[in-house]
Amino acid sequence: MRLTIAILLFATSTLLSSNSIAQSASGCGPANVKFDVKTEKAQNNMPTPEPGKSLVFFLQDDVNFNSKPRPTTRFGIDGTWVGATHANSYFFTSVDPGEHHICASWEPMIKLSFPPMRTTAAAHLIAEAGKSYYFRARDVTKTDNPFGKGDVISEAEVVLEPLDSDEAQVLVNTFSFSSSHPKK
Repeated sequence: MRLTIAILLFATSTLLSSNSIAQSASGCGPANVKFDVKTEKAQNNMPTPEPGKSLVFFLQDDVNFNSKPRPTTRFGIDGTWVGATHANSYFFTSVDPGEHHICASWEPMIKLSFPPMRTTAAAHLIAEAGKSYYFRARDVTKTDNPFGKGDVISEAEVVLEPLDSDEAQVLVNTFSFSSSHPKK
């Protein structure tokens, strides 16, 4: 009986912790927020920061995500969601100079064919006025078949990484521009 209760408590805590991980990760907003996302082919212009501010670009790169549906990725700064992307798109936002905590987190997916390995990632940024910063959330699916036959093991994860301006320009030229707002 004690073992059954312990297993139930463990399963419940695991479920609750995976649903609230976005909220607890540095930089993320509340886990229950979802976004409506629209993408359009961009004019590929790279704006400059307004005086006294920094620009942060967020790019979602799904090139190595070999599953459907593709995730919607929310991006947060200092505990507030600032926007979302879907399938090879980007957006940017203005921030004050100083220390910031950045987060990328997938919205919960209903029909994923395998359990995700890691749906939230975080990074640290010290922004300077007049500069632009670029972060790529790579949505990847790792496929492994250790014995060369039989079942294929797949794991999905989001990886958040800084990009240099040259690589960011290459991606912005091929990605769509994303506009988003929280669902009501």
